[in-house]
Amino acid sequence: METLGRSDRVDLPGLGLYNIHAKIDTGAYTCSLHCSRAEVVNGVLEFVLMDDEHPEFTGMTFVFKEFTSRAIRNSFGIVEQRYIIRTTVKIFSEEIITEFSLSDRDEMRFPILLGRKILRHRFLIDVSKKNLSYRRKRSLKKKIKKQSRTDL
Repeated sequence: METLGRSDRVDLPGLGLYNIHAKIDTGAYTCSLHCSRAEVVNGVLEFVLMDDEHPEFTGMTFVFKEFTSRAIRNSFGIVEQRYIIRTTVKIFSEEIITEFSLSDRDEMRFPILLGRKILRHRFLIDVSKKNLSYRRKRSLKKKIKKQSRTDL
């Protein structure tokens, strides 16, 4: 079982997002993704991730035909109706299909929150550490780059 710290950088390959900051939150049940705009148009969910002040903002509109909506209690105890999408998150080398609620995390430090539903039975959490998955990924890339130079 891999160990995660209090935060890390993860990939959402289905959305074309890589090395995005994520908070590991064992107090939250589900995962959440920062969304500045979401609306249903002709039965299709259209949304924009992050906002124009966020460094990882692309301005790209995502379209999902398959989605749901659910009442979710936020960190302040207020129940919100949120859209739910399913996509792949990559942590270490493991690709996990999971649900993300789309919410305005503008006031939050991390655009992604990973809750205990995805963490349970997969990862141990050590709050004294951070970026363990990202560091391993960078280390592997350096090894591959070094190996390809020595093969020349």
